[in-house]
Amino acid sequence: MAYREEDHEPLSEEELNMLVLEAQEEALQVKKTAKRTFPKWFFWLIALFLFFSTFSFVFKIYSIPAIEFLQTSAELSMNQDIQTYKKAVVTIEAGERKGTGFSITSDGRILTNYHVIEGNSRVTVIFPENGRFTATVVEVFSAIDLAVLEVKEKGLPYLQAADNPSYSQNEPIQFIGNPLSFEGIANEGTIITTLRLAGWQEDVVMIDAPVYKGNSGSPVLDDRGLVIGIVFSTLEHAEHGKVGLFIPIELYKKSMTTSEE
Repeated sequence: MAYREEDHEPLSEEELNMLVLEAQEEALQVKKTAKRTFPKWFFWLIALFLFFSTFSFVFKIYSIPAIEFLQTSAELSMNQDIQTYKKAVVTIEAGERKGTGFSITSDGRILTNYHVIEGNSRVTVIFPENGRFTATVVEVFSAIDLAVLEVKEKGLPYLQAADNPSYSQNEPIQFIGNPLSFEGIANEGTIITTLRLAGWQEDVVMIDAPVYKGNSGSPVLDDRGLVIGIVFSTLEHAEHGKVGLFIPIELYKKSMTTSEE
């Protein structure tokens, strides 16, 4: 039997029913108030905010076009020739910097950009199948942003340089590198035209292609799989928008000939 707290007299059945109804009404009002204070959409808003706060850095680093190149790479990599070319493309670690390079002889000569190894006399190079090596910087050509490395190893996979390559407009090219912390990404594009940069004595080549940070040192290949250049930068061009830039392979050959004389 229930009691009034103030006088300890027993409650009648009618009074008891009234108290129950009042309690139910109070509980219902609290529930309604809680719903008004914390609607479902509010909790979804908080959840979405936490999600985007946690992963917003992904969207800052990887734009939609940058994600699309992974699909292109997967499709190109089904080609047996591309799989073979990839074996000669290395990851270069120079302190906190990381870039791309490629082997140009079977006895350990590697070509990359000067800005990738700048300030280092020795760096680490990693072949996809042959493993990790310490490489010595043996030549630098800072005026054209190239550097030559050597590792003490024989029988390494390598790419062959083209003789007198063509840089005709709309000519298709392919390149392989390590952009945006990925490794061994193959991609494709077309040649736009040659260009003389401010402060340069030689022309470089503009390409319509998805070049990103980490592609520095990537070999540019013609339709025969021969190296015609080395990716080194991007440029916002007034007419063509964002373009990739590569150093013609002849500049490397010319620089090496001059240094050996």
